[in-house]
Amino acid sequence: MDASSPLPKTVHYKLVLLGDASVGKSCLVVRFAKDEFYEYQEPTIGAAFMTQSVTLGDEIVKFEIWDTAGQERYRSLAPMYYRGAAAAVVVYDITNKESFDGAKSWINELKAVLPSDVVIALTGNKIDLEASRCVSTELAEGYAEDNALLFKETSAKTGEGVRELFDEIARKLPKKSQDSDAGGFQVSSNQKASSWSTGSCAC
Repeated sequence: MDASSPLPKTVHYKLVLLGDASVGKSCLVVRFAKDEFYEYQEPTIGAAFMTQSVTLGDEIVKFEIWDTAGQERYRSLAPMYYRGAAAAVVVYDITNKESFDGAKSWINELKAVLPSDVVIALTGNKIDLEASRCVSTELAEGYAEDNALLFKETSAKTGEGVRELFDEIARKLPKKSQDSDAGGFQVSSNQKASSWSTGSCAC
């Protein structure tokens, strides 16, 4: 960069991942943040936190990412994590029709409680398992269009579509930094659940 060029401006946004258990939410975050994939990802307990940035021209968009647990017993905790979010990624597994229905339930919940300017992306994960697909691209794309959602299909395993998903979200966000205390659930460092070790949750 030329010494006379201004430094890129960094803006911060809270982003939350939601969806049923085993759809690959944690694997998507790890692929985006570390460009890694673990065949067996330990199920998230409560929520896990990670950061990663996207560069858009002269601006750096830094995502503060909350990856929430998909198990039903943790569902009541989700509002603590999506409150104050600027963006939400709602993930389903293209090989599991029930997970698509679950994604629609999450989207209805988000639309009922979050401001209308929150960017919501519907994401069909596991496109590396195309031969086992149960949710067609056309069905999901039509639902996304009807509900004014971003839509992207991804594979956390191969990385296909993952960077593009977060780049597209970054481009849709208003170009002003979100305050770190914008109504979000504040968690001290010793309370943050970290789940990036190996386990038994298929991605």
